[in-house]
Amino acid sequence: MSIETFLALLAYLGLLFVLTPILGSYMASALSGKRVFLTTLFLPLERLIYRLCLIDADKEMHWKKYAQSVLIFSGLGIAVVFLLQLIQTTLPLNPQALTNIPWPLALNTAVSFVTNTNWQAYSGESTLSYFVQSIGLCSQNFISAAVGIAVLLAFIRGLIRKDSSTIGNFWADMVRSFLYVLLPLSLVLAIALTSQGVVQNISPYVSFETMEGHKQTLPMGPAASQVAIKQLGTNGGGFFGVNSAHPFENPTPFSNFLQMLAILLIPSALVYMFGVMVDQRKHALMIYLVMIGIFLCVLGLSLWSENQINPALNLSNALEGKEVRLGKMASVLWGTATTAASNGSVNAMHDSMSPVTGGLFLLQMVLGEVIFGGVGSGLYGMLLFVLLTVFIAGLMVGRTPEYLGKKVEAFDIQMAVLAIILPSAVVLLGAAISLTTPAALTSLANSGPHGLSEILYAWGSAANNNGSAFAGLNVNTNFYNLLLSAAMLIGRFGVIIPVLAIAGNLANKKITPASPATLATDEGVFAVLLISCIIIIGALTFFPALALGPLVENLLMVAGRTF
Repeated sequence: MSIETFLALLAYLGLLFVLTPILGSYMASALSGKRVFLTTLFLPLERLIYRLCLIDADKEMHWKKYAQSVLIFSGLGIAVVFLLQLIQTTLPLNPQALTNIPWPLALNTAVSFVTNTNWQAYSGESTLSYFVQSIGLCSQNFISAAVGIAVLLAFIRGLIRKDSSTIGNFWADMVRSFLYVLLPLSLVLAIALTSQGVVQNISPYVSFETMEGHKQTLPMGPAASQVAIKQLGTNGGGFFGVNSAHPFENPTPFSNFLQMLAILLIPSALVYMFGVMVDQRKHALMIYLVMIGIFLCVLGLSLWSENQINPALNLSNALEGKEVRLGKMASVLWGTATTAASNGSVNAMHDSMSPVTGGLFLLQMVLGEVIFGGVGSGLYGMLLFVLLTVFIAGLMVGRTPEYLGKKVEAFDIQMAVLAIILPSAVVLLGAAISLTTPAALTSLANSGPHGLSEILYAWGSAANNNGSAFAGLNVNTNFYNLLLSAAMLIGRFGVIIPVLAIAGNLANKKITPASPATLATDEGVFAVLLISCIIIIGALTFFPALALGPLVENLLMVAGRTF
């Protein structure tokens, strides 16, 4: 690694560490309803939204009512985005006269953006109008991220309340997340990206003739506004087909740095916010160290792998599929961040990475997107592993396990296991169906273990609400559009409902004073146990599949074979 590369990486991590407690402290206050420096500006708007939508922000909800609100609101979002695509030709802001979207693709796209997956089986500049991109997709980038934060807030209340039958108000949580966190950060980032050359207009596409006499068309559109929230909200959907590898979406090294920072900024700050709200900063630090430790291990191994000689191609610096404008490190760091954070945006093609790197990216996703993970969803996913860790530790010493003063009982563990198993089962069963279905195999560009990796990556990305693609697999078919839609729904709501059930159950319990037998969750032993739990339950579930895919491909590549 060159000194320039090392300094760039150091600057990235250093700025992330500096901003995390600042933003985390702010969110802890703003999302608790306390006054912050933006209260004067946004409080009138917040009250207006409540009044127009007939919302009583002070009315608390039982966990079942909270979950019902999440499901109904998300269902309406899917219906609206689906309809907009079906009637695209009748809507304004369509200067290229793009046609209506076939219903299987429209359904897949609607489900994708509402579930915060932003899986795209289409190329944005040739498929969707400015109206659908801005009103349909960009709005869901805000809403789906706000829903994730709201569910996390409900879970936190379940931990800190006692003898309570309620866990907050979904509508208030979502509105505050949008107004006080996502909107101001997105405005700042959108302005910064526009200053770097990211396009932001509603002009028709520009056609011109090159010096060689060839005709070329340059796509335009309101990209900067969507790029900002896609990164901050860990949404990831690209305005253009090649995502942030497009020079109009990511034109400079500085825009690349800002977007990479935005991917991890809110998920990182939410861990600090959690520590403040439960008054357990040292415990939150242990969780953060586990996240950043696994992240750095994946990043280090990926950088090492990408700089090894490829015996099959006899190359020591494989740049095919990398972002050559910005350097190999930028491609690897982005890929590590986007698969860790349930973001899904890319500035390089993951299909072109070495088998080891591609396998590590896939591993981060199938762990459940808990290494930072999506906005809100990453942390409540990690807290499920925390509950399993303290439960197992309690069994080891023969004592009823406790977490932050709450007894962890059978119902809590049943819901936690359900939330962890559901996405995993979808990935493995979906991949098995694809491998035995001719309609799925005809979309495959590569054979052998690399083809298996492409299929596993698609299902892992959808079921864990990541949205990035391995490429090499055409997913714009009825088979993948419909089945991956189901995978995204299960991956999102099959986790949210058990999380809210746990929150409601914990909120109804009393606080139990800690005893000498209570597992200390603010010490290194807990961090080691948590990592072990993630590896044993998460990683080993997929080891056979990963062994047949990336691992076998790497061994065959060393022997000089490619696929």
